[in-house]
Amino acid sequence: MSSNSPLPSSFDGDTDFYEENRMQKLWRRLKEEPLIPIGCALTCYALLNATRSIRAGDHARTNRMFRARIYAQGFTLVAMVAGSMYYQTDRTKRKEFNDLVAARKAREKNEAWIRELEARDQEDRDWRVRMGVRREEEEKGRGAVGGGGGGGGVGKAVKELVGKGE
Repeated sequence: MSSNSPLPSSFDGDTDFYEENRMQKLWRRLKEEPLIPIGCALTCYALLNATRSIRAGDHARTNRMFRARIYAQGFTLVAMVAGSMYYQTDRTKRKEFNDLVAARKAREKNEAWIRELEARDQEDRDWRVRMGVRREEEEKGRGAVGGGGGGGGVGKAVKELVGKGE
């Protein structure tokens, strides 16, 4: 590969590539079902006022706040059930969409891994070719120094000298 860009890896770990982050999910859920947080806030407000009235010793207000807490919890429960029934089709569509995104992400990850393996395989082949060329050049270089053929240049020279001395 001629470009200097890094090869894709299956170990990248980029989980937020197609997924929404936590804040995006929170805002989406608040927009889908705004009555549930309102009911939770009303329940907390009633509990806070009940605590203040207990400390102040106002028994009538304490009872009113505990009743308000029960009503707020009932409102929250009804909002949850109604929202669940109302958004059931949207949730199934969202689940199908998430499944499609996960399948596409897995397919892209697999394709990137295959491309990475092919690139590594090509690099290995190129390296083997370079090593083969280098080995051939070294053998040619040895042949030129040794006078060509067989037992090497030094051994042949020693044999020639010994042959002349006899």
